[in-house]
Amino acid sequence: MAQDRLDQIVLEARRNAEKRESGYRAQALKLFPWVCGRCARAFDHSNLQLLEVHHKNSNHHDNPPDGSNWELLCTYCHENEHAKLKDLEGRTDTGGATASATFNPFAGLKGMLETKK
Repeated sequence: MAQDRLDQIVLEARRNAEKRESGYRAQALKLFPWVCGRCARAFDHSNLQLLEVHHKNSNHHDNPPDGSNWELLCTYCHENEHAKLKDLEGRTDTGGATASATFNPFAGLKGMLETKK
């Protein structure tokens, strides 16, 4: 029973590895040098998890096999790239309308001050 469970785990790990190898990240890592396209930081096997694939046109489903829509960016530059896009679009989730404040902390203050006199 334990051997069957172990075989199942190994099989699942192999399938996941094959799936990753066919993914766009694995393809990009084979196509491009392991260097951030913005800050030029170099990567090796020890820190490769910090190197991310950025889709130039922001469409994560556009994955041409030649890698023309990808660039490798370190996690910091990648985050900065997406922050710039959010700044261009605007960061509000309310469709651009900002809700006005309805709470007035000084309401009734005059009355409270007059009763103290």
